[in-house]
Amino acid sequence: MNNSYLLISSVGIEFETDNEPFRALQDINLPIQKGEFISLIGHSGCGKSTVLNIVAGLYQATEGGIILEGKEVNEPGPDRAVVFQNHALLPWLTVYQNVELAVKRVFKKTKTKTEMHDWVLHNLSLVHMDHALHKLPGEISGGMKQRVGIARCLAMQPKVLLMDEPFGALDALTRAHLQDSLMEIQGRLGNTVVMITHDVDEAVLLSDRIVMMTNGPAATIGEILDVKLPRPRDRLALAEDPDFIHYRQQVLKFLYEKQKNPASPLSINSSSKNGETEHSSVSADAA
Repeated sequence: MNNSYLLISSVGIEFETDNEPFRALQDINLPIQKGEFISLIGHSGCGKSTVLNIVAGLYQATEGGIILEGKEVNEPGPDRAVVFQNHALLPWLTVYQNVELAVKRVFKKTKTKTEMHDWVLHNLSLVHMDHALHKLPGEISGGMKQRVGIARCLAMQPKVLLMDEPFGALDALTRAHLQDSLMEIQGRLGNTVVMITHDVDEAVLLSDRIVMMTNGPAATIGEILDVKLPRPRDRLALAEDPDFIHYRQQVLKFLYEKQKNPASPLSINSSSKNGETEHSSVSADAA
């Protein structure tokens, strides 16, 4: 009997098309332990988002299923909160009200008004946004919006935090700050996290395991890399760490040599400041 906290078991999915069914995923098996940080990475069209949507209950698998704490899940629920690349905040509600909306949905019957108020403030404090309670989304930056989106999900106290390229639309500096915040929060709370990324450095920095997907159609798990870097992790110290570099090369080798996708090339970007090369970012196009 599998004692995993979250189990993706023999999952496959087909989508109806005008011609014949399109098989997006085939035989996805992934046991995840409580408190693990898992990253999914692969080329465009490899089904990363489809896997996440099945775990979230937004898609129904054609075969197999999702088991969370011994129970099958096949519909959306507050035990699996999703942070999207687009923050998805309601523009007419303040920062406080956007988080409060989620808190009321989950805790209206179990917390008093005072307890809910304190819980909203607590979660905004976790993402360092308690200074902007009364601002509207249009009055804050993209990185701040994403912090609020993360706070909203954390406030639901989900068993699993699902993140679909949460930092993909942000500039490099904001992205780095949010990665550091996420590591701090996950270290403090011990969240179970499944995150899609197309950034190799991000995957190595944040993850306990990196799940590398084969190219679609009928995409499946190609390799799983255990990242045994000690925590807490310091991005500056890791930039020249031989183990970090080794893990990075292993992911690049899989993506570039074993699963090379001519229509979706890897990009390697680096910037320089004061004549010194900064930490580079290597990415595969997002699915």
